[in-house]
Amino acid sequence: MKLNSTLPKNNTPLKVYILIKWMSILLVGSLSLFSLLVIYHNVFPSRSHGTNFLDDISARLGFQEHKYIVVVDAGSTGSRCLAFKFHKSLTSDGTIKLDEQFFVQTKPGLSSYADDPVAGAASIKKLVEEAKAVIEESKWGETPLVLKATAGLRLLPEEKANLILEEIKKYFTVSGFVVSDASVSIMDGLSEGLFSWFTINFLLDRLDGREAETVAALDLGGGSTQITFLPRKQHTLEKAPKHHVHDVIMGDGKLGIYSHSYLGLGLMAARKDILISSPQNDSEIRSPCINPTVKTIWHYGGATYTLKGPYDFNFDSIEDGEWLKKDAKLPSANYEECLQRVANVVQEIHLLDELESVDITAISYYFDRATEQGLIDPFKGGSLTVQSFFQAARKACETPNADQPFACVDLLFISMLLRSFGLSPDKVINLHKQIDGYETSWALGAAVHILNNGI
Repeated sequence: MKLNSTLPKNNTPLKVYILIKWMSILLVGSLSLFSLLVIYHNVFPSRSHGTNFLDDISARLGFQEHKYIVVVDAGSTGSRCLAFKFHKSLTSDGTIKLDEQFFVQTKPGLSSYADDPVAGAASIKKLVEEAKAVIEESKWGETPLVLKATAGLRLLPEEKANLILEEIKKYFTVSGFVVSDASVSIMDGLSEGLFSWFTINFLLDRLDGREAETVAALDLGGGSTQITFLPRKQHTLEKAPKHHVHDVIMGDGKLGIYSHSYLGLGLMAARKDILISSPQNDSEIRSPCINPTVKTIWHYGGATYTLKGPYDFNFDSIEDGEWLKKDAKLPSANYEECLQRVANVVQEIHLLDELESVDITAISYYFDRATEQGLIDPFKGGSLTVQSFFQAARKACETPNADQPFACVDLLFISMLLRSFGLSPDKVINLHKQIDGYETSWALGAAVHILNNGI
């Protein structure tokens, strides 16, 4: 008798049964694994600003809802437009996750259009239209658009600043984005400092339960500078001027954050005060902070300045560039005298003892000047001591360089500013333009704030 004689001639139902059985097992197993992952990520939610496993799964299944926002940073030396794409995490904490960023910039800043507000608005329109091109058209009608001007417009006469802002508002109302009466404004220095602090710590994943590990944020713009950090010591709060400490709601709690903005101590504003310390009627302004061989034209705040180093017969009597052929000591700016002029400008800084023990991240012109001198990698950033800035300043003052005529004064100002904050020569400063591929701009902090609270 054949062994297979007792089997049904048609075994298709059996195959279907086995297939359904295994599919059911796989489905139950997948659901169980997914449930475990959900439980795990809700009990131990990801602190990363980026996506986690659940976010990736939800995106693939089409469950993820994206939010866009466009923020224009209208600074004193240029305007920058950043478009952000976010989603809300599926985890129980519902944190906002950053997906993508678009960045575009232009120069000069809005303050340069003090006498031509229409042209100023046109420069902003060009930026916003570029950002608009990277956002799905179906999302334009639900994407907030804001412009926040910083120290450049704060330093302009109010009437001229308002004329520029009014022209920008006209464009914003027909931009196709979501706007309100508050979409175009001059941002106060406090908000600028707090938003920068949030951006840096958000990108470093130091928030959402890790506030004790937050870093201090030093932001050096053209017209103002901000210092912001979370004090750990009670005496810091007690010694600080009352208007330097602010209660900030973070998650379910409240933090007492030290933040202060020094208007007029941005790199360009301070440079003007240092180089042009007193009214001069001469067509040329001489400064000990400029090399004797250098003559340069500088445009700032709607004015044009012709700057030279101090008069020195040994070099002024020689044709431009001819001194290179002479067997003589290289001409140099006056380091000590320039140092004294810088010290006079930064003398009103509030000293912070605790800052010495806090990790510090410095951005904007701190980063730019360090990269120009080859002190750090222009792409990766890097770390420097305060003393390294002083050494770079001395070298810049001693070396004739027509391509970087302000290196001496700028580096001395940065060095003295850091010292005035209470930092020792050995204190390490971390410098970044980007963290994890995202710009270290206050605009990100402002974007998250607007998504949570509205324009």
